[in-house]
Amino acid sequence: MSLDPRTNTIDGVLRRSAAKYPDRVAIVFEDRSRTYRELDEAVTRVAAHLVDLGLEHGDRVAAYGTNSDAYVIGFLASCRAGLVHVPVNYALKGDELRYLVAQSGARAVLVDPALLPTLDSVRGDLDIDHVVPLRDDTNSVVAISTSGEVPDFEPRASSTDLAQLLYTSGTTSKPKGAMMTHAALVHEYVSSVIALGLDKADNPLICMPMYHSAGMHVFMLPYLSVGATVNVMAAPDIPEILRRIEADKIGSLFLAPTVWVPLANHPDLETRDLSSLKKAQYGASIMPVTVLNRLRERYPDIGFYNCFGQSEIGPLAAVLQPDEHADRPSSCGRAVFFVETRVVDAEGNDVADGVSGEVLYRSPQLCNGYWENPEATAEAFRDGWFHSGDLVVRDSEGFITVVDRIKDVINTGGILVASREVEDAIYTHPGVAEVAVIGTPDEKWIEAITAIVVLKDGQDAMTPEALIAYVKEKIAPFKVPKHIRFVEELPRNQSGKLLKRELRTV
Repeated sequence: MSLDPRTNTIDGVLRRSAAKYPDRVAIVFEDRSRTYRELDEAVTRVAAHLVDLGLEHGDRVAAYGTNSDAYVIGFLASCRAGLVHVPVNYALKGDELRYLVAQSGARAVLVDPALLPTLDSVRGDLDIDHVVPLRDDTNSVVAISTSGEVPDFEPRASSTDLAQLLYTSGTTSKPKGAMMTHAALVHEYVSSVIALGLDKADNPLICMPMYHSAGMHVFMLPYLSVGATVNVMAAPDIPEILRRIEADKIGSLFLAPTVWVPLANHPDLETRDLSSLKKAQYGASIMPVTVLNRLRERYPDIGFYNCFGQSEIGPLAAVLQPDEHADRPSSCGRAVFFVETRVVDAEGNDVADGVSGEVLYRSPQLCNGYWENPEATAEAFRDGWFHSGDLVVRDSEGFITVVDRIKDVINTGGILVASREVEDAIYTHPGVAEVAVIGTPDEKWIEAITAIVVLKDGQDAMTPEALIAYVKEKIAPFKVPKHIRFVEELPRNQSGKLLKRELRTV
């Protein structure tokens, strides 16, 4: 297969870095490290193995495992072989796992050995031809990646080929597979490097799940594109994250707010040296402004970046830079290099600055649509723009502030209230650890504003009435919750996104 010399693919990102930085360490995981040359050779060996199994151009390959060097190699090998990678949340099981593998039509699964029993429990219902362990096996991706001579293997993907089915988080409905091409993701890598100032000297740590688009496409691949040494953890563990920052002199760290919030209150902060950390990124859900301000005040030498977007755009759409936080701490910044935005009302008319509306995108980073879901594709791509479903306000300088997901706006007594406004007010209470605000059916109010609250330790004396009285002093009366429920924890998926649909069914 002869490729167009203008082809720009994901595996080409690695190939170019291997040519420029062959002897620099590319990736470190547990006791294994690989130089760029070794990583590139490992990817070629595994790509050839996948083709030798009989997998053909465009076949889907699911990946079901935690972070590891093998997970990265499996993704890049799929790209080099012209296959379509399907990252699967490693917490899924039963019907949820069955749905993603079946809906994608995956012919092969790359799997952590510890998850094999879970996969086997649904395999009888699926048309899977091949199961390849990621590690800890003589026929695993790790073993194949270092075995024998490097084969003479010509990359088989073109710029317009699908590289990944990136399933949405499914916070409001069943996940949809965003069809991401090589070209779309490479464009997104360029936007990430520019907006986040990624540099080969950053010494980043990646611990958020790489089945999620941010871990893989905002940090792992963009950092490999600039020649950085990327440190990988299997999963986020706060004491271990803090230990690694100190021991390995980590300079860049991305965490979801669901990890930043407990990290900000962790006792190990008192004893760990974080002086090496210069870049701290957050995203995937909304960061409470009170927590963000507390971190910025405590660590003035760390530059914080708000990363905003969604799976369908690769995912990075906007970034708030460190020097922009002081004036706009709740903003998610301005559109990145390859993204153009509009803000419109329900009829599709542009709204004035300062007026809330849905943000629309136009970008070469966008997906081709949703896998085998033409109805959802037609609904999202209308009038030459992608409709995000996010309600935002944009100011005169182009800064975007998220108001809410359109589906999360509460209609209480005919007045629309953004759940985030209420959540921000409740978060200012010193006894509140986490909060989610939803609308619940109500005969009088249509929807009653209801707050689901996780209290901090030692707050057992707190009552719903006391918290409601506190909130009344912070926001307008019609925004004050009618009901407050205390719970031990909020339901979230593994990428940290709050599952409000589950709260609404309780």
